[in-house]
Amino acid sequence: MARAEKKRAVRTATAAAERPSGMSDRRPLYFAAFLVLADAALVALIIAFVPYTKIDWDAYMSQVDAFLEGERDYTKIEGDTGPLVYPAGFLYVYSAIKFLTGGQVFPAQILFGVLYIVNLSLVLLLYVKTEVLPWWALGLLCLSKRVHSIFVLRLFNDGFAMTLLHAAMVLIIYHKWYLGLIVFSGAVSVKMNVLLFAPSLLLLMVKAMSIKGVFFALFGAAVVQVLLGMPFLLSHPVEYISRAFNLGRVFIHFWSVNFKFIPEKLFVSKELAIALLILHLTTLMVFAHYKWLKHEGGLFGFLNSRFKHAKSILQLFSSKPRPCILSKEHIVTVMFVSNFIGIVCARSLHYQFYSWYFYSLPFLLWKTHFPTPLRIILFLGVELCWNIYPSTAYSSLLLLFLHISVLLGIWFSPTKYPYIDKTT
Repeated sequence: MARAEKKRAVRTATAAAERPSGMSDRRPLYFAAFLVLADAALVALIIAFVPYTKIDWDAYMSQVDAFLEGERDYTKIEGDTGPLVYPAGFLYVYSAIKFLTGGQVFPAQILFGVLYIVNLSLVLLLYVKTEVLPWWALGLLCLSKRVHSIFVLRLFNDGFAMTLLHAAMVLIIYHKWYLGLIVFSGAVSVKMNVLLFAPSLLLLMVKAMSIKGVFFALFGAAVVQVLLGMPFLLSHPVEYISRAFNLGRVFIHFWSVNFKFIPEKLFVSKELAIALLILHLTTLMVFAHYKWLKHEGGLFGFLNSRFKHAKSILQLFSSKPRPCILSKEHIVTVMFVSNFIGIVCARSLHYQFYSWYFYSLPFLLWKTHFPTPLRIILFLGVELCWNIYPSTAYSSLLLLFLHISVLLGIWFSPTKYPYIDKTT
């Protein structure tokens, strides 16, 4: 069955490659270019006429000031909203922003407007190359009131983290794994939510690269973290690691968009955190076994075939990469679904966290077999939930229902053959 699917996939790819250029459908590309220009105009209007919302900008600037004045103890770098909790890349990014804008909000908004358009362009490139959506559905990527606000009215660091993440994905779909991992590590250094993509990325690397290649790619990513954190690691390493990479933070119940229907006492409990972590890891393993590695014999069959011939570390590192390469659609699907599983299992989602997965939402919806009207309803329902402020028990319960509906839709959809012929 897998062999037949592979042959069909190769024939389809070969036919597409042999199709005359004049016959190719360029509507997605043209419409994507139109969307970039139209959204750029919309962003300009938002900056000009919609009032800026003060939330974290002053805190960011205070933290940057402390860093630029020579403070290297993370426990002493604070702002008016609390202590610094992001890795060192955040400080470098916002130090550069302060240098370019003088710490003023309006020029920073212009800079973030440009960032928004760069991010949108990267995402549209992913969509055009994977060809999952019909051309008209690309317009959904420009319709979020909340995401526009996150970028140009709130100036959150989530925008920089996700732009770097999408840049890394573009590199990876073109099989630039080493450079992609470096950019991915840079995204993690701005905000750690990017680590939600890490399990799927590791799986894809093991599928596409030699073990030696995986090791050096991960080593390069680790070097980025060490170099960025060097000023803090040399002076106050414990303080830096405990603050910048704290995975046990407890968020405020009031700001939760997804679990507002849970009593606060349960919301902040360790029992809920552990249960959600177990659910997260279990769901990832189930998807890996039955969906992402279906054509390789499942998770355990894949691991056995990958490592059974290695009798020593030397043999493991000298093994050759397999001749097949991963399709762009498979790479994007696995990474987007892995991140979405993390979103579904997250104990708390704050309003700026919508940017973590909004741009994957149309892709995920079109990976289901839902009828198009239902896809649109689910998309608009999620957007509605994120625009209710403050969130309520009903809005958060609806959001969880919508998330689970999308995830189940993906689960029950067929799994495409993940490889393409190297000659196409």
